[in-house]
Amino acid sequence: MPRALQTLALLSLSLTLGMAHAETPLFSAEGYRTSLYRSPTPTRIEAAQIIDTPGLQALLQQQPNPLLIDVYRRQWLQGRFIDSEPHANLPGSHWLANTGDGELNPEWQAYFTGNLQRLSNADPQRALVFYCRADCWLSWNAVKRAAALGYKNIYWYRDGLDAWEAASLPVVAARPESFP
Repeated sequence: MPRALQTLALLSLSLTLGMAHAETPLFSAEGYRTSLYRSPTPTRIEAAQIIDTPGLQALLQQQPNPLLIDVYRRQWLQGRFIDSEPHANLPGSHWLANTGDGELNPEWQAYFTGNLQRLSNADPQRALVFYCRADCWLSWNAVKRAAALGYKNIYWYRDGLDAWEAASLPVVAARPESFP
């Protein structure tokens, strides 16, 4: 194939793939972010208070302590989490892996709902702090999902683990809560 024809074919393919990606909606009909999770996030959210690192440190001094919920993604294959790389989270966190995805099937929704009920003792007033990484829509989705379940005292640690580590605060090795 002549070089000019190869270049034209590659350009055509690139444009086709780009248009296909552009047609993929960023949000579901329910308002959850469904793609491009690692991109700039909003500076406000209706369902929660945004909290920074000093604010979170102050909140952690209150009793009862808020529940720290990490929603970082973990590869799931053949009914189990794959430990492809180590993950750390804030001390005292509960890792509800994959529950910040834009669309959850009924099993993952039950995992999210059941763990929140168990961890909060079904108290809709219990303070919940959701986080992931900086520029991560997964925790934004989880905040919306918790509010839809009736939780009222929700915080979004928007810059998440990245901000915590940038402040030289301790992290611990993490393991996701067991999937039923």
